[in-house]
Formats: sequence, structure tokens, C-alpha cells
Amino acid sequence: MKIRFSAVVLAATLACSSLATAQAQNAARVYDNGPVWTVAYIETKPGMLNDYMAYIAGPYAALQEAAKKRGEVLDYKVLSVDSPRDNEPNLILMVQFKNMGVFDRSLAEGEKDDAAVFGSLAGSRQSQVKRQDMRVLRGEVLTRELRFIK
Repeated sequence: MKIRFSAVVLAATLACSSLATAQAQNAARVYDNGPVWTVAYIETKPGMLNDYMAYIAGPYAALQEAAKKRGEVLDYKVLSVDSPRDNEPNLILMVQFKNMGVFDRSLAEGEKDDAAVFGSLAGSRQSQVKRQDMRVLRGEVLTRELRFIK
């Protein structure tokens, strides 16, 4: 009798759980794909915040503005982190891209932009090396915004 009762309870539990799963799978999608964001976590080295911000306000902003003119970048932001702990970022750089397709640009197109901003590809490479003296990249993520359907 105990085995029969346990079998009935098990069957009822499985039936209820499968109904809940079926209901969850039928939920209407209330969101759609939005723009794409890159988020970079930057820790500036001691005494280098002003130098790094000069780079952000200069060449970095010029590259973002050129991409905005092409319609690839929608917006970009620099956020300051309040009271970071040791080895944590004190700046967050966010760039909002139109879609994932903007990442399919050829390397030659990117090099052309770099040469225009830095004077040459060699100048671009030198700038990359100089940035290492000012900051540490503590991480970077590529995300897609999900927008609610109205």
C-alpha cells in the first residue's frame, strides 16, 4: 500500500511540474535586441589620472566621434568609480554601438582611423605603449542591451 501511495504522489508531482514548465515556456517575449555596449574597467596608475583623461579627451574621443559620424557608435561615456579598493578600476569606459555588425569592419579600415588620429600606424602603436604606463585594463565585457517591447 505504501509503495502504491508513493507512486501516486510521484506521478502527481511529475504532472504538476510538467505543467509549470509548459506554462513557463509559453510566456510571451517582452523584449527585443537593442544596441551593443563595450564596458572597459580601467585602473589608472598612481598620479596618472589627469594624463589618462587627457588621452580620453583627445585621441580616444576623436576615434569615438569618427565612429559616430559613420553611424556605428551611438554614444560613449566615461564613469568615475567612487572609492575603488586596491586593484579595482577607478574608471569605466562605455561605448554604445548600433549593432554587432559594426564589429565586422576590416582591419584596414581600423588602421586608417588610427593613422588619421595618431598621425601614422607607428604613432598609434606608440600611443598603445604609452597607455600602459598610465593604466591597467582590469577587464572588458561586450554586452547587448535588451529593450522592453511597448
